[in-house]
Amino acid sequence: MAQPLWSGRLSDRPSLAAQAFQSSFSFDFRMILEDLAGSRAHARMLGKTGIIDKAEADALLAGLDTLSAEAAQGLLPLPGPEEEPPEDVHSYVEQLLTARLGEAGKRLHTARSRNDQVATDNRLVFRGLTEKTMEGVKTLVSALADIAEAHLQTFMPGYTHLQRAQPISLGFHLSAWCFMLMRDYGRLSDALDRFNYCPLGSGAMAGTTFPIDRAMTAAELGFIGPSDNAYESVADRDYCAELAAALAILMTHLSRFSEEVVLWASGEFGFIELADAWSTGSSIMPQKKNPDYAELIRGKTGRVYGSLMALLSMQKGLPLSYNKDMQEDKEALFDAFDTALACLDVFAPMMSSATFRKDRLRKAAAGGFTNATDLADYLVRKGLAFRDAHHVAATAVRECIQKGIGLEEMLIDDYRVLSNKIDTDVYEALSLKACVERRKSPGGPAESAVREQLARIRNFVSASRT
Repeated sequence: MAQPLWSGRLSDRPSLAAQAFQSSFSFDFRMILEDLAGSRAHARMLGKTGIIDKAEADALLAGLDTLSAEAAQGLLPLPGPEEEPPEDVHSYVEQLLTARLGEAGKRLHTARSRNDQVATDNRLVFRGLTEKTMEGVKTLVSALADIAEAHLQTFMPGYTHLQRAQPISLGFHLSAWCFMLMRDYGRLSDALDRFNYCPLGSGAMAGTTFPIDRAMTAAELGFIGPSDNAYESVADRDYCAELAAALAILMTHLSRFSEEVVLWASGEFGFIELADAWSTGSSIMPQKKNPDYAELIRGKTGRVYGSLMALLSMQKGLPLSYNKDMQEDKEALFDAFDTALACLDVFAPMMSSATFRKDRLRKAAAGGFTNATDLADYLVRKGLAFRDAHHVAATAVRECIQKGIGLEEMLIDDYRVLSNKIDTDVYEALSLKACVERRKSPGGPAESAVREQLARIRNFVSASRT
C-alpha cells in the first residue's frame, strides 16, 4: 500500500509488525459503505461551496459512486495475507480513489480531518445498528404479545424468591417481559436521539478555515443537525458507552428470560416444550433434549457486559481531544451489537415455536398454597382486619400442610374453627379462576387488565419509530 497519510513528518516508518499492531483495517472495513457515504456528502459540499472546482467534485463523486457499487458487491481489491494491511478503511478509500483519479482524488480530504471522518463514520454505522436492534426488540415484543394473547386463561404460578406466590396467567407473565423489552427499546431510542448529530466539519479538533456548509452534509447524511462543538465532537465516545449500557440491560432481560426457559424446560418444571429445531441432543445420553439456545443467550450476556466495561475503561483517563485509544471503541461495540442481534434473532422464533404445557402450569398454580392471599382477602371483605386475616390464612396453611391437602380441600367445619366469618362461599373465592379474575386493578393479571396491557403493547409495536 501507499505511504501512510501522516508519513511526511517522519523520517522513518514503523516496522511491519508495528504497523499491523496499529492498523484497524481488519475490523473497520465493515464501515466502508458509511465511509463512502460520508465522503460523497463531503465532496458534494466542497463542490457546491466552491472550495474545489465543480469538475473535480464531479470526478470525486463519480469515483466514489463506483467504489460504493464495487463495495456493495464485494468487488474491491483487498490486500492478501502476506501484504501490508492499510492503516484503516479511511486511508484505504482515499488511496484507491487517488490511484484511479490521480490529482483529483487528493482533493477529497480538503477541509476534513481523519478525526471528524472517523467520528462521522462511527455515528453512521452505529445508528444503523441501533435501528436494527430496535427493530429486533420490536419483533420480539410482537411475538411475545401474540403468545400472551393466546394464553390469557392459561393459569400458572407467579413467583417471588423462586417460590410459588400467587396464581397468574401465562399471558400476564409474558406481558411483563414485553414491558421490560419496551424499555430496552426506549433506552436505545433515547441514545440515538442524543448521538445523531454530525461531527463532519469539526476537523482535527478545531474546525476549518474553509467556508464549509456543515448543515448541508448533516442533512444529506440523515443527521438531526451538525454537532455543536468541534473539540468534543472528535473526542466524544460517551454514546458508545451509552449504547453498550443499553445493550447490556437488554441482554440482562434476555438472560433472565432464558433462565426461565431453561428451568421451565426441565423435568422438574415441565412448563414448556421447545421445538426440536431450537433444541440439541446429547452425544452420549439418547434421551436428552437440551435448551442450548437459551443457555447460549444466557452465556453470551457476559460478552456484552465486557464490551461495556472495555468502553468505560478506554475513556476514563483520556484528556481532550482525540487520542488513539479511541480506536478501541469499534471492536467492543461491534461485538456488543452483533451479540445482541444474534440473540434477538434466535429468541423470537424459539419462543413462537414452543409448546406450553397447560396441564403442568395449572397443576403448579394449584399447588403451593398460591391462593392463601385470596383467603386473607376473603376475610377482609367479611370485615376482618388484614393482619388478623393474614394470621387466620397462615394458620389454615399450616393445618393443610399437616393434613397434606390444599386450602380448597379443607372442610368448612375446620375453617369455622379458625374464623366464624368463613362460609361455604370461600371455596369459590379460592378457585384459580377467581383468584386471577378478581385482580382487575390496573396492571393486574385479570383477563380484562391484561387485555389493556396488550393494547398498550400493540400500540407500541405499531407506533414505534423504526
